[in-house]
Amino acid sequence: MRKPLVAALFALVIAGAGAAPAVAAPAPESAPAHSSASALTADTRAPALKAVSLAGTVALSNCSGSVVRFPNSADTDPALVLSNGHCLETGFPEPGEVIVGQSSSRTFGLLNSAGTKVATLRASKVAYSTMTDTDITIYQLTSTYATIRNSYGISALTVQNTHPNTGTAITVASGYWKKLYNCNVDGFVYRLKEGDWTWKDSVRYTSACNTIGGTSGSPVVDQATGKVVAVNNTGNEDGQRCTVNNPCEVDASGNVTVRQGINYAEETYQIPACFTTGNKLNLAASGCVLPKP
Repeated sequence: MRKPLVAALFALVIAGAGAAPAVAAPAPESAPAHSSASALTADTRAPALKAVSLAGTVALSNCSGSVVRFPNSADTDPALVLSNGHCLETGFPEPGEVIVGQSSSRTFGLLNSAGTKVATLRASKVAYSTMTDTDITIYQLTSTYATIRNSYGISALTVQNTHPNTGTAITVASGYWKKLYNCNVDGFVYRLKEGDWTWKDSVRYTSACNTIGGTSGSPVVDQATGKVVAVNNTGNEDGQRCTVNNPCEVDASGNVTVRQGINYAEETYQIPACFTTGNKLNLAASGCVLPKP
């Protein structure tokens, strides 16, 4: 799980500046240089790729996240922040546990496109959190989308409500490190097992997205649409089999594959169906397949 644990920071120190990303906590105010995917020429008949920025991402005390909205969200709705279930401030949800409506006053540093903090946002509650089947926490904020946009010029990222595709050019945007990772969707994992937790239909990145501790909860953005298609959550660090920080892939026949150095995300297309008018969670809504308490 990609939290900025002491071990992760220690690894940066012993690796040396030449081998590790030039980052430290707290992260610098301006975003480090990065390589955006170049736009494709028209005769490729592929959609032009967009330069994804850090605008709308947030930095948590121990993770990354983003201000998100759904296709049916209104500007007057309370805004939402998406991160990982394992980033929940009260600790990892147990396997099978689903948390709904838990009080929270957690704060988030809102970033602009350059990675500069422009505001501190505050939660009113944990709308939903689980590490069962997926790895997500969704916070409801005390601010509306309109207030955030009018006050700080930042618009929420929209969560795509359709399944992503293999080969899609993506950006993992980390508010914690103020860093962008560009790669592609390499494929999908039937079951991703890490310690006591199992996730379904996870996204596997190509090797260019070498995410580290602190990138947990980062939005995974489709470069062609600018929409969120997944939330970054883990990677196999040491080549171990199915242990914490060393997830393994399990196919439909039960065969296990370990890919050291490869990182993963959990899809988000299932989430919009579970939020109705006013950004209210309704786990009984038609089409909602998120785990229930």
